[in-house]
Amino acid sequence: MPSFDITSEADMVALKNAVDVAGRHIGNRYDFKGTSARVELNEKDKTITLHGDSEFQLDQIKDILFPEMEKKERESTKRLDAGPVQSVSGNKAKQELKIKVGIESELAKQLVKLIKDSKLKVQASIQGDAVRVTGAKRDLLQETIALVRKSITDFPLQYGNFRD
Repeated sequence: MPSFDITSEADMVALKNAVDVAGRHIGNRYDFKGTSARVELNEKDKTITLHGDSEFQLDQIKDILFPEMEKKERESTKRLDAGPVQSVSGNKAKQELKIKVGIESELAKQLVKLIKDSKLKVQASIQGDAVRVTGAKRDLLQETIALVRKSITDFPLQYGNFRD
């Protein structure tokens, strides 16, 4: 029976490239000269750390970083989970953006319920941090992909591992 997986993986190479480009933009901007403004990517912990002199400066850094991320990978800013702004050593500010990888159980349950309520003749099951959809015909699977794309717009999803 044909099947495919719904997953959500971050392209770490594109993300690293976007952070590097944003870092160069920050280094070249006149209003950031002599400040502590910088962006760091921790690939192991899957976090992006923004450093700046104030919360306003952190917002300016985001205005540089987010368009670069969107250029490299579409909808990549939707997978960021912004932490609180922290004060570091007096007048400096820092914020961590956590990169969400994989489909969380709540979203997976929502996907399975959406597919079952659609009355399409496919089965959806949760496989760790992915959702596997199995059906009798390829056309049904394509209809399922169209349904999920239309319904879930607040989190980036990929459709792959297609088996015939």
